[in-house]
Amino acid sequence: MADAYDCIKLENQLCFPLYAASKEIIRAYKPFLDAIDLTYTQYIAMMVMWEHEEISLKEMGRLLYLDSGTLTPLLKKLEKKGYLTRTRAKDDERILNVKITEEGAALRKEAVHIPEKISSCICMKPEEAAELYQLLYKILVGFSDSEK
Repeated sequence: MADAYDCIKLENQLCFPLYAASKEIIRAYKPFLDAIDLTYTQYIAMMVMWEHEEISLKEMGRLLYLDSGTLTPLLKKLEKKGYLTRTRAKDDERILNVKITEEGAALRKEAVHIPEKISSCICMKPEEAAELYQLLYKILVGFSDSEK
């Protein structure tokens, strides 16, 4: 007979291994990101910038699953480091656009080997990692859809 409290046992929680794995992976990134003077959140923001070069704050938030209250101080720090600029759209001042600088673009050369170094720390076959990636995005999309 199942215990009425089985549902709140740690071993029955999907959220716990997701949380713990995320924490450990981000910890593995730390020495590589320290070498280029970025936090993990700054790093993922720079990944968006390397891919898009110019993007609105709203779109960046959507891609990173971060709100403007989290992104604004993060982007201010990256701007202070000289990696990007933030400007208001001329046709609508409510829109804040973020644009990569030459220095920010050059940082990509220092970061390009980080994913390979991290993947060597994770004990998964490439096809397992691809499947996990798809499953995690399925969770994220489910939460995004439920907020609409």
